[in-house]
Amino acid sequence: MNSMTSPKPRTLKALMSGLLASLVADCTVGPDYERPPTSVPPEFRSQIGPSGTNSFADLGWQFVFQDRALQQLITEGINNNYDLQIAVARIKQARELVDVARSEALPQLGYQAFGGGEKAVVQNVNSVGSVTYSVFGGLINAAWEFDVWGKIRRSTEAAKANLYQQEDIRRGVMLTVVTQLAAGYYQLIELDRQLEIAKESAAAYKKTLDLFSDRYKAGKDSRLPVTRSQAAYDLARSNISVITRLIAQQENALSVLAGVQPGPIARGRLLTEQSMPPTPLGATTDLLRRRPDILAAEQGMIGANAEIGVAVANFYPVIGLSAFGGGEGIGLGGTVHGFSFWNAALDATGPIFTGGRLEAEYRDRQAYWDETIAEYRKTILGAFQETSDALIAQQTLVRQREDLEHQVKSLQQSVDLALIRYDGGRASYFEILEAQQQLYPAEYQLSATRRDQLLAVVNLYKALGGGWQPETRPVKEAAAYVPVRPTSAGAP
Repeated sequence: MNSMTSPKPRTLKALMSGLLASLVADCTVGPDYERPPTSVPPEFRSQIGPSGTNSFADLGWQFVFQDRALQQLITEGINNNYDLQIAVARIKQARELVDVARSEALPQLGYQAFGGGEKAVVQNVNSVGSVTYSVFGGLINAAWEFDVWGKIRRSTEAAKANLYQQEDIRRGVMLTVVTQLAAGYYQLIELDRQLEIAKESAAAYKKTLDLFSDRYKAGKDSRLPVTRSQAAYDLARSNISVITRLIAQQENALSVLAGVQPGPIARGRLLTEQSMPPTPLGATTDLLRRRPDILAAEQGMIGANAEIGVAVANFYPVIGLSAFGGGEGIGLGGTVHGFSFWNAALDATGPIFTGGRLEAEYRDRQAYWDETIAEYRKTILGAFQETSDALIAQQTLVRQREDLEHQVKSLQQSVDLALIRYDGGRASYFEILEAQQQLYPAEYQLSATRRDQLLAVVNLYKALGGGWQPETRPVKEAAAYVPVRPTSAGAP
């Protein structure tokens, strides 16, 4: 080769630099994430009035549940609940897996050391002797995969999506713990009210029993009213035992949910003293940005989309640098002889025939992507159902409570009138017992309806994804979170 055709050293260096630059250029195969279209109605079913910009779900739980004892219980649960601790541990695991995925893009260094010795018998011409051999050495190896096709970037993107999904799952667990504690607390104070009603009914039946007993002893009435009132009194006392047991069990359940040993739960306001906060809904589209389960489902889609890119990159060759260097020494009879060696190479390895494995892996990732889309849309649909159910409960329970309050008031008057009529000899014992037996079940039902009204607020708060605004993702990680338009690069 003459000087006219031989590349100059600077030209050769420039060519090598250009080749290296082209190898490490940002070429990411596979589709970029784009949020699939979903159907979001303009308003919730059973919604009253137009949608506004404000929602009570944007309030912290302290401003929604204003019973001091309940607030203390929720605070204790947030600090001690084991499901939350498990969720936090999973976030830590996911964060480390992001670093594992990122590490694949960096040079990998390793070492190897060896040594050994041997004593051998050597026969000379006139004698037999021995000689000692020793061998020792060391080796440092290095490998650096160029992320030419973006396989490592896609793996990192999938790992970040898993991290964000675990964070959203933790927020979902937090919301569940808060609302379960609130719901359980309202059920507990409703049981307190039931116990109060049971004691009132037992006292009333005991008073009636004493009245009928006195009349029977005076010969003014038969024994039948006595036995009937005794049976009603016994039933009321048994109800006290049942409700007392349910209260203790409910306290145990709340204690465990709060992450403490089973024990008594402090009470604040009575059931009849609880307030109903205003519940503006906000826009329907807010559910997509506020509900933790919807956000977690979207991160599942982002991760599945990134895994498609990994499957696509597997069809292309892996290009990288590999090198090693080291030295070896041989000791013989107290004399050491050594030498060093090194090697460096640019290599590429890729598939030729895999028996359909790579194609099957790609189709598997595509099918998983379809699964995550269906899961995402299903989660959204369930969110609107839960919200509508809570709204329906809110609206119907108001009228139901008003009707029951009127019924209880009328039945109380009926009991008073029956006693007056009985004392005047114008009514039988049966009229008194019938009035009492209608009154106390109605009071039980009224207390349950008041509890259900409070639970409807809890359920609506949870359905709207209440408690916080979504955290902003770091700018450098936005590519794994913000939907972008897909590129033409992708499927093989």
